[in-house]
Amino acid sequence: MSEPAHEASGTPAANEDGAGRIGRGPGRLLLSLYGVFTVAAVSRSLVQMITKFHDAPLAYVLSAVAGLVYAVITVALWRGGEAARRVALVCCSAELAGVLAVGTFTLVDPSAFPDATVWSDFGIGYLFLPLLLPVAGLLWLRRSARPQQP
Repeated sequence: MSEPAHEASGTPAANEDGAGRIGRGPGRLLLSLYGVFTVAAVSRSLVQMITKFHDAPLAYVLSAVAGLVYAVITVALWRGGEAARRVALVCCSAELAGVLAVGTFTLVDPSAFPDATVWSDFGIGYLFLPLLLPVAGLLWLRRSARPQQP
């Protein structure tokens, strides 16, 4: 994998304040997991929307939205830099809100989702990783924003 791209200013993404480190160290694991989840969620939702959209349109659209959020986070982690960190923070927060809302809604009214989404039952179909990933992402993004100590 190539190094993260440079910021628009032309300075390397891994700058002195540490903001470029979001895709390095533990961030690489998050980057990999989000990449896998992007492919899984987008592929699944596309197949479902093409083959049986009429069965559960809300569930399939929500899975597609989850896949797009995962894709944005993946790109942000790969790019690095302060702007990408902020984008990843917003997307991880939205992802966590989505998982909590959809997870709660699927427990309260299971009939509203005739077929599961990525976020149904807090991501049980994906071993709860959709619930754990945004928490881990937010913690990592917070930690990686701190300047490195000499």
